[in-house]
Amino acid sequence: MGMMAPVLVSMGGFVLSRDPLGGLAVLVLYAIWRLVRHLPGPPVVLFALTYQWGQCAIGLFYGPLTGRALLATTAPEYRFTVLISLLSVLGLAIGFRVGYNWARRRWPERAHVPELFSTPLLIAAYVVSLFATISLQAIAWYYPLFTQALVALSMVRLGVFYLTLRRLVIPDVRFAPAFALVVFEVGIGFTGFFANFREPLLLTALVAFETFDPRRLSNWVGVGAVAAAAVVAGVFWMGVRGEYRQDFAEVEQFAESRSLRVDRLQELAADWLAQDSTALLLTVDFLIDRIWAVYYPALAVARVPALLPHTNGEIIFGALRHIATPRALFPDKPPLPSDSEMVRRYSGVMVAGEEANTSIAFGYVAESYVDFGVPVMFVPMLVWGMFLGVSYQVLRYMVRHQDLLIPLLAVVFWLSMFVFERSWVKTLGLTGTLLIYVGGLAYLLDRWLVQRFVAHGTERQTADDDALTGVDAAMPAPPLPR
Repeated sequence: MGMMAPVLVSMGGFVLSRDPLGGLAVLVLYAIWRLVRHLPGPPVVLFALTYQWGQCAIGLFYGPLTGRALLATTAPEYRFTVLISLLSVLGLAIGFRVGYNWARRRWPERAHVPELFSTPLLIAAYVVSLFATISLQAIAWYYPLFTQALVALSMVRLGVFYLTLRRLVIPDVRFAPAFALVVFEVGIGFTGFFANFREPLLLTALVAFETFDPRRLSNWVGVGAVAAAAVVAGVFWMGVRGEYRQDFAEVEQFAESRSLRVDRLQELAADWLAQDSTALLLTVDFLIDRIWAVYYPALAVARVPALLPHTNGEIIFGALRHIATPRALFPDKPPLPSDSEMVRRYSGVMVAGEEANTSIAFGYVAESYVDFGVPVMFVPMLVWGMFLGVSYQVLRYMVRHQDLLIPLLAVVFWLSMFVFERSWVKTLGLTGTLLIYVGGLAYLLDRWLVQRFVAHGTERQTADDDALTGVDAAMPAPPLPR
């Protein structure tokens, strides 16, 4: 069965998509799962890479299954673009496994201190983090030298949300408070300018996936409910976001008043529910086109190198220079150009940009192709994956308390790895910022807790003495695929 599994999943993909490329796509997904499924800790890397895979492949199955036409299929090189995108995500997974395996030999497994915070304390911390996030986001853009640090620290709230929800679900499900927490967080996300409801929904799915037992009907119901909520939320947002965002510019005090935004969303929801099925299907098509982020890269593939030459690394080396010159030390560093400029130049389409207060994503795969072409374009993915794999194990080695480590891994590696259409400079910058500020904060708090328990000789230290001093043997890790 082990040898037959890849063949069977590939055949299944071919049947569903009626396309050999669909069979290859499912085979790539199978390989990704084999590579990162059994990593210790929350299944965040698996979940993030699966999400990226979906952004590469969803259109291969949506069109044949529904008979609906998608924008990406009109691009002359969309099939080749899907192929190199799938191979790029696979390259990330391979690089991650290589880096993780190397780091695990250098920094082997250590025992971790179990539950640190009580559930009431976590709920209180969530409330505090909510107000702290509002304050940080309000002041971040007024202090350009510290914007990155303040924005990164505001992401701590997602970690607190994830840990609180996880505590309400594992080992026993407390449905009412867990449901209330998710609804509240998603509702807060809807009132922003961007689709900020996405992260709490996906972190909820991560918790559901972490506890999933295929033998229990309740688990299937829970996962199905989260998936259905994500689909409905995504379709609703795509249907109303144009009118909703317009109010930010046209309605005075709209951006400062959350109550006005809630009222407006209620009005838009009533209109959205009243639309006919034809309009709803068009919105679903638009959502799939938005997720299947290969249209503009495919246009660029058709133009490079036929009309425009490869840049020989200009884009990625420029991104590295940008990261190596932090604004705190180089205050005169120019701001990042809009991603729309890259799309306009290499895809040949005059998309909306900064003048419309928007940015059309181009993505790291398209940038790597423009830089190097095949096959050298896959080298940055492998190297980046190796860095992420090393970082994952280093964090697991350095942070000893599970209540700090688990949300740290979930937030850092989800935000760093789940977006397919993000540029190299934003990918590198965000990951570095999260590792430095959020990872650094977790490490310092962890060290303080270790020193405090050891110094005072509390009962907690007695129970966790081996974990704190490192005397105990390493905890057994889940089996790794051969």
